[in-house]
Amino acid sequence: MLNEYRFFDPDPAVRRIAYELYAGVKDLPIISPHGHVDPKLLADNMPFPDPAELIIIPDHYIYRMLYSQGIRLEALGIPTRDGSPVETDHRKIWQIFAEHFYLFAGTPTGAWLAHEFVEVFGVTEKLNSANALQIYDRIQKKLAAPEFLPRALFERFNIEALSTTDAAGDSLIQHKKIREAGWKGRVIPCFRPDAVVNLEDEKWRDSLQELAQAVGFEINSYRSFIAALEDRREFFKALGATATDHAVVIPYTHELSQHDAEAIFQRARQNKTSDDDAAQFTAHMLMEMARMSVEDGLVMQIHPGSFRNHNEFIFKKFGRDKGGDIPLQTEYTRNLHALLNRYGNDPRLTLIVFTLDESTYSRELAPLAGHYPAMKLGPPWWFHDSIEGMTRFRERVTETAGIYNTAGFNDDTRAFLSIPARHDLSRRIESNYLARLVARHIIDMEDARRMSRALAYELVKKAYKLG
Repeated sequence: MLNEYRFFDPDPAVRRIAYELYAGVKDLPIISPHGHVDPKLLADNMPFPDPAELIIIPDHYIYRMLYSQGIRLEALGIPTRDGSPVETDHRKIWQIFAEHFYLFAGTPTGAWLAHEFVEVFGVTEKLNSANALQIYDRIQKKLAAPEFLPRALFERFNIEALSTTDAAGDSLIQHKKIREAGWKGRVIPCFRPDAVVNLEDEKWRDSLQELAQAVGFEINSYRSFIAALEDRREFFKALGATATDHAVVIPYTHELSQHDAEAIFQRARQNKTSDDDAAQFTAHMLMEMARMSVEDGLVMQIHPGSFRNHNEFIFKKFGRDKGGDIPLQTEYTRNLHALLNRYGNDPRLTLIVFTLDESTYSRELAPLAGHYPAMKLGPPWWFHDSIEGMTRFRERVTETAGIYNTAGFNDDTRAFLSIPARHDLSRRIESNYLARLVARHIIDMEDARRMSRALAYELVKKAYKLG
């Protein structure tokens, strides 16, 4: 069974305050403003196929840990790029997962899974090799029930809004289908143009062609490229989007002249760009995206600092997003200087910046967000979306930036069933952090209650314009 005091400080005074604060926010609606749940899941509203397909195969947090212990991804049913055989018996996949479930002890994945098993499926035994298939069958039986359809779970989880992440040329047909169904769940797209902005992407020209097809005109110049992006942003807004998202290796920003931008764009069309061309173009496009956000009101997110597909063997065999992305050291003060000096003082812009480099919290990010009106700090992301990671973030950021220059919490997940688990963990950790401040008489309970509600619900709703 899950201990009701889990994740709280063992000190009785802190624990009592944390529990009281958590009780005041635990049932607030969930706002999930950035994530990677496939909208088709909610558009089709079909039963989940089985426990392995639902919990293991789409979640790289799970199978990257198993792979690190020598378990081949083929044995876990992860599809290959060339269609070569992988395990198709999902009961065997589940058995492997159960036999190695102990690997997740002490990790955020372990905490999320425990919450899913108990709160969603009513499974109170700890998963192991002996009970694996019994638990598989129990979950499988539940998945066949109407109350476990995706939309029913969406409502049960008390999700007020959920954002997906969608390419610039996406038709958003699944979002249209959700709207036309008459269902009241709020599922919105998020504009992510990385595939057409990153000139080093191996499929850049294909993505550019998809963008052209989406807007209905030829993109043969930098000017038409910008027009196409502006057109698509308006299309996304019409279907409820409130934000854009930009994944870059380095958050370098620099404004090119129109002549230089056109020259690089034409070299890209001819497959003649250099590494410097690509870096300059990405830096310039971050400036352009900030300009567009000032004009159309879409919130701008920057997710930098990941060495994507570090494991070339896994990338070649299984493709992107298979657990092989590794954090990099990242600099913000100089890299964001051009963007913040051009747009950071404009109240029309909301810029939410994330990091995978914790060393920048107190040195760069908190001072920047604590000064520029446009900038907010995103929550601990990816590897730091964890019990200790959330605590480190608050400890290093709050004294300089406060909490009101941060953007609350988002779960950033592909694993639909983990959404309530992730938000519950965040609400517990934030309550515990505030309880420590109360116990030390840094803030009082009135402050703590107000801050607790803000961190759980109000900040994210305001930052992402989801009122």
